[in-house]
Amino acid sequence: MKKLTSFVVEDNLLALEMLVNDISENFKEIEIIGTAKSVIEAAKLLQKTQPDILFLDIMLGNDTGFDLLEIFPNLKSKIIFVTASDDYAIRAFKFAAIDYILKPYSLEDLEKSIHKAKLQIEPRKEQLNILKQAVTKPNTNLKKISLHTQDKIIIVDIKDIIRCKSDNNYTTFYFKNNTKVLVSRTLKYYSDILKDYNFLRTHQSHLINKSEIKEYIKSDGGYLILKDNSNIPVSVRKRTDVIHFLKGL
Repeated sequence: MKKLTSFVVEDNLLALEMLVNDISENFKEIEIIGTAKSVIEAAKLLQKTQPDILFLDIMLGNDTGFDLLEIFPNLKSKIIFVTASDDYAIRAFKFAAIDYILKPYSLEDLEKSIHKAKLQIEPRKEQLNILKQAVTKPNTNLKKISLHTQDKIIIVDIKDIIRCKSDNNYTTFYFKNNTKVLVSRTLKYYSDILKDYNFLRTHQSHLINKSEIKEYIKSDGGYLILKDNSNIPVSVRKRTDVIHFLKGL
């Protein structure tokens, strides 16, 4: 069976050697044809040959992996992003719905990423744009988010989300155009990344866009009526947060 070729771009020498060794020792079907520690070094080598799989660190000194991708807009390699334990970077990948290897990684993490690369699962250009903006401009609020459905990935405007409802390990998104989308992530996952985007968890099963609140009804335990006339319960634990927000309007 023909081996897959790979190329590793990582600016930390120790991390580079570790990743190369882990690939060489545990994935015999993959041949490493080159490594680089900077965008310039990688660009020179990638001009000569393009690997099947590109392991790409996000932060490369004063540059980023996106700088390399801009040099090769038609790169055919499957990209496996590698990033350190940085809150901004992790949130960026979640917004873009793009998989990544988090340093320090496990062999299981590496195996999963390689498996997806073999299946030719790759991010869309729109997802990469979201990821790039989130990583390179961490203090700028994003306008879009990628959502993984069962059969596709869709890009939506955050402002168009009315609310999210938990469905066990899934989340249903409700939009202003009266459509809804079922996503294979938990409500907590989205609550964590949308909390700084005007969203409020009102109940164990509900996350709402604050700008969509029409009124708060105190009777029957307390519930919200949104602009689309949906009724959203407010749990006892979340009642103080809701009232505090409404008083601040």
